[in-house]
Amino acid sequence: MANEEEDKRVRDYLEAMRKERGYLPASLAYAATKDIDFLEAYDKLYSASLSDGKAFPAKYRELVAAGILAFRGFDPAVYEHLKRALKLGATKQEALEAMEATIVPGGWPTLGAGLRALMRIEEEEKKEK
Repeated sequence: MANEEEDKRVRDYLEAMRKERGYLPASLAYAATKDIDFLEAYDKLYSASLSDGKAFPAKYRELVAAGILAFRGFDPAVYEHLKRALKLGATKQEALEAMEATIVPGGWPTLGAGLRALMRIEEEEKKEK
């Protein structure tokens, strides 16, 4: 019985994560099946850091996250966070300028990661039309 309950808890968690974020990294899905308690604790931290704050909206928090991830070279995550920032109301110009702001501290590789993500988003939008 406990396994069935835990399996349902994992399924519900993964479905909610996919719906809320618009994506579900395979590594997080795997981790949820191994230790759902840890993932639920992580998700509370994730939500607290990337949701609307008292003065700093979620769309800007996502842009900050995208810039840091670009610096670290995590192209797929840059794409997901920029896509989420746009979904939360950031404009493409804001996303571009956020990535441009990374050039001095992060150099061209960082800006390039952001530009590749923006290019991918625009290519997907063209395909949808």
